[in-house]
This record gives sequence, C-alpha cells and structure tokens, in this order.
Amino acid sequence: MSVGYVAVQWNRHKRVYDALVAGGVVAFLVVFVGVGKLVFRGDEAVSDPILIMRALGACALLMLHIILCIGPLARIDRRFLPLLYNRRHLGVATFLVGLLHGTVAIGFYHGFGNVNPFVSLLTSNTNFASLSAFPFQILGAAGLFIMFLMAATSHDFWLKNLSAAAWKQLHMLVYLAYGLLVMHVVLGALQSQRSIWLAGALSLGVLSVVSLHLFTGLREYGRDRRGLTVATSDDELMIDVGCVDEIADNRAKTVCLGGRERIAVFRFDGQVSAIANVCAHQGGPLGEGKIVDGCVTCPWHGWQYRPQDGQSPPPFTEKVATHRVRIQGRRILVDPRPLAPGTAVEPVRFESSTNG
Repeated sequence: MSVGYVAVQWNRHKRVYDALVAGGVVAFLVVFVGVGKLVFRGDEAVSDPILIMRALGACALLMLHIILCIGPLARIDRRFLPLLYNRRHLGVATFLVGLLHGTVAIGFYHGFGNVNPFVSLLTSNTNFASLSAFPFQILGAAGLFIMFLMAATSHDFWLKNLSAAAWKQLHMLVYLAYGLLVMHVVLGALQSQRSIWLAGALSLGVLSVVSLHLFTGLREYGRDRRGLTVATSDDELMIDVGCVDEIADNRAKTVCLGGRERIAVFRFDGQVSAIANVCAHQGGPLGEGKIVDGCVTCPWHGWQYRPQDGQSPPPFTEKVATHRVRIQGRRILVDPRPLAPGTAVEPVRFESSTNG
C-alpha cells in the first residue's frame, strides 16, 4: 500500500524477487540456445534468429504456466503466498519476454518485404479453413495483445480508476490469452516441427493448469456446500464457528455460511475479532492472511485492515464489514449478519488454555 502512486512499487523483497526472475529468464535462454546448438547440427542446424525466437517463446509460455499455477497452489499451501504477492511483476516480465519473441518473429518473417510487417502478419496467410496451414501467428499476436492490456493496466492507478470489478474482469482475460497462445504453439508446431517432446511438455503444462484449478475450485465448492446454514431472523443470531484453540495466533479461521459471504475470524493478543473475508482491493481472501503490526494483512498485495473496526490504518480509507463476536467457554460465536464497513466492534478476550 502506498499513499501516492509510484512507477514501480519496489521493496527489498520485490527487488530480490525481480532479480531472481531476470536471472532465471537469462539462464533459461542461455541453456535453450546452447542445447539447441548442440542438438541441431549439420543439415538439421537451426539459424540463430529462429533459435532465439523459439527460446523466447518457450520461456514466455513457461512463465505464463507458472503464473496460472500460482493462484491455486497458494490456496493449497501458504508457502506459495510470496509468489502470489509478487505475481504482477512476474506477469509484466512474461509480457516483455513474449514481446521480444513477437518482435523477433515479425522481423524475421515479415520484416524484409515491401509490405508493412504488421499488415503482412495479418494478410500473408488467410487459410483459416485449413488446420495444417492455419495462420497461427495471428493467434499469438492476439494473445500478446491481451497480455499488453494486462501489463499496461497492472498498476494500482488503473485498479482504482477502472474500479476493482472492471479491472478484475479485464485481467481474467489471461485465460483467453492462455488458450490463444496454446493454440498458437499447437498449430505452429503442425507446420514446422512435429516433436513428441514439444507435444509432451505442452500437454503436461496444460494438464497441470487445468488440474490445479479444478482441484481447488471443487474443494472450495465443497467447503461452501458444507458451510453452516444460517436461518433468517430479526432476533439475535449467533453461530458457533468452532473452538478458539483451532486458530493459530495472528491467524484466522475462514467460516463458510450458506448463501452468505465468508467471514474471517482472527485470533490475536488473547482476543478474537471477525471481519469480511473479501479484501477491498482485489477481493483477496483476508482469512488466508495474517495480522502484521496489529493489522490484518491481505496475502495477495499487502493491503491492511484493523481487526477491531475493519478500517485501513490512516491515511488510507478502505473499509470492510465487521461482525459481532461472543465467546462461551472456548467456543467462538459469530453473528453472521455483517455490520456496515468500518463499524467498530470491541474484540472479545478469551482465557488462556490451562491444558495446553
């Protein structure tokens, strides 16, 4: 979080992360080109521009697979959350590598004629009815254009001015871009090289992305279906959400209530508070974060809220809904009806366990 906008929101963690990403990209390109030089010799030798183009394309596609796997992996294991926190930087880096791939490809295949290279790209092949001769480069260009839109609007300036909902919808186009780029590779390989290794690697990548998303989606759906049923009533209604000992200190238990938004119940400093689970920034799961410096910290991008009133610390003005809480013995009772965002609710203290 920042009071004002800066070009790149770097901190020490992000600098180390970006340095590792840059080093990984360079290492991948060097190894890819080096292996290509060793494998393809004599009559099968591949020119340097094509080898570099393939290296950049393979690197960008691998990075995109990693990006799409980070989200579900972070839901499965908290240790992947640092990758989620820095995912935007990885996304911009992926676009830049893909842009280099596209630049080399357009220059090599369309840059030496009398026609504008971009016009040549769109008009040189119009065999849309042929699978083996399909103009696959257009699919790659469309996928790269979507990634450009996402990279260009990745800053919080655009998130605020487009609105969180519109920004989220725009960035969900990553799945469309992924499909276009996969078909770009598949149809391109049909025309240039039919390698079992390429087919196997791409199939494994697609299977990994689809499987992880299906697994986490079905698991979340199952949790919601097993959620506590809440009756509608104008009287006081408190739901037993579990024992205080089930929650680690400075962490939360996410409660699913039938037909309602999830609630994040936090334990901290010998007391309990409950707030809405959805971050006001991008809808991140606050219940998967932790309390840092007295504030609930979203695991996605670090936005913070005070657990006692759901308000961001000054000078920030973001707010989330809060819930009333009671403790009976060591059981936590939560009112499922949310209060207005930013409503102060006194945290409820509990006695320390006597049996460990």
